[in-house]
Amino acid sequence: MADRLPRNPLLDAQGTYPFVRLTQAKAAAAARGIEIIDLGVGEPREETPAFIVDALVEALRSERVSSYPLAVGLPELREAAAGWLERRFGAHVDPHTEIIPTYGSKEAIFSLAQVLVQPGRGDVVAVTTPGYPVPARGAQFAGAELVELPLSAERGWLPDLDAVPWERLTLLWVNSPGNPTGAVAPLAWLEEAAARCRAHGVVLASDEAYCELYFGDPPPSALQLSDRSGVLAFHTLSKRSSMVGQRSGFVAGDAELIGLLRRFRPSVGTAPQAFVQRASIAAWGDEAHVDEARARYAAKRAVLLPALQMAGLEQVGGDASFFLWLRVPGGDDHGLATRWLEHGVVAAPGSYLGPGGEGHLRVALVPTIEACECAASIVASLSA
Repeated sequence: MADRLPRNPLLDAQGTYPFVRLTQAKAAAAARGIEIIDLGVGEPREETPAFIVDALVEALRSERVSSYPLAVGLPELREAAAGWLERRFGAHVDPHTEIIPTYGSKEAIFSLAQVLVQPGRGDVVAVTTPGYPVPARGAQFAGAELVELPLSAERGWLPDLDAVPWERLTLLWVNSPGNPTGAVAPLAWLEEAAARCRAHGVVLASDEAYCELYFGDPPPSALQLSDRSGVLAFHTLSKRSSMVGQRSGFVAGDAELIGLLRRFRPSVGTAPQAFVQRASIAAWGDEAHVDEARARYAAKRAVLLPALQMAGLEQVGGDASFFLWLRVPGGDDHGLATRWLEHGVVAAPGSYLGPGGEGHLRVALVPTIEACECAASIVASLSA
């Protein structure tokens, strides 16, 4: 019966989502009695700051009658997000026309191609690889042709703009700081990418989910560009404020594009709940908790990175995000990840993250500092 049911062939063609595969491997190891330290999936395990939880609870208690949240979001939230952009990047964004709240950033990233791609026209969407799989999957489900732009250490893990098929392109995705590489796109590079997009009528979409987690200079945003025509930037509180389960973010940029999202999003019903939006207002208004989180991630990095390097892995990525992007000696990323898993340490094989990821491991600095110390000890013992 199941074989006769209609289904989109992309479900089979795209295969199992990479981190579902990782979850399955962890479950199999746990079933064998192995205690797991998960450096694989990039899910922050920091406590949500108490003042955000308090704001969430207070907002929930005050909402005596539950209502559907409007797709455009609370005006106070749009103003809070715009205020943060002004303080953080010096970018002036009109909260009425250039910003819209989202249910985290993942759903908004997946659905953008549905707003921009015209089915049957042969539209092309370009994504970077290795990379976060959601932009590619969203483009394919929207009916676009997908072009993968390879990343390499030699180019600073940034795509070659000369290799982009500009004449056929509808949407170009960039990710800075990058997942999995941690690389940061300089503002000058973003300016060039945006200028080329404008010249060819292409939308530039910048996934900036990790912009507040860095160990060097603060990363720039595409919202700082001198001309934001055709530009969108995606932000989330999942990493910045450890609000993973609350699912709250926003998209900001070109007013015409935001207008299209305002028309599209009521149909899909993915606005954050009103009480989450009110807690988000508190989160965007505070920087102290972000500074503290950044310091904790730096401490974890200081614990893990020396042990990984002593084990022969080479840190080849950038100095942002909570990921370490490591070249594996001998190139067998899957074999090394499997060996570590047998001893309870989970890392993501680079091959899970697309072409060009082979021969690398992605290590996420998400467990507690104590768990990171334990993982460092295990890795050290395996390389002794």
